[in-house]
Amino acid sequence: MATRKEIDALRRALRERGLRATPSRLAVLGLLRRHGGPLSHAEAADRLHDLGWDRATIYRNLIDLSEAGLARRSDVGDHTWRFEAVDVAHADDRHAHFVCTGCGTVACLPDVDLAVGKAAPRAVKQKQVEVQVRGLCDGCEP
Repeated sequence: MATRKEIDALRRALRERGLRATPSRLAVLGLLRRHGGPLSHAEAADRLHDLGWDRATIYRNLIDLSEAGLARRSDVGDHTWRFEAVDVAHADDRHAHFVCTGCGTVACLPDVDLAVGKAAPRAVKQKQVEVQVRGLCDGCEP
């Protein structure tokens, strides 16, 4: 359960981006911020199910948050969109994701940085790329 201070911060973030601070939107943004990593729509819906939010409402809010710049949407190659909260002060901070080839878990790798040289494509220089590291997570490693 979020504190009053956390809820006020969520409301402020939504309103600063021109979104209404509806209860469902507060719940979705709060979940993304608490989770701290990418979540699929299905994972978000499962976690918010007990609060009474239907899957369509959660999906619409995930899209709204992405379009407003409060969440980032990415696909790690499995045709499933994953959403993660964006720190608005550091919205351009792209980071790599670790994708487990065993169980499909996706986790952030914030300390991985691209060394960009003069010969790098413009998209890399402008951080308009997604970096994914694939392998087995600790739980799947033999």
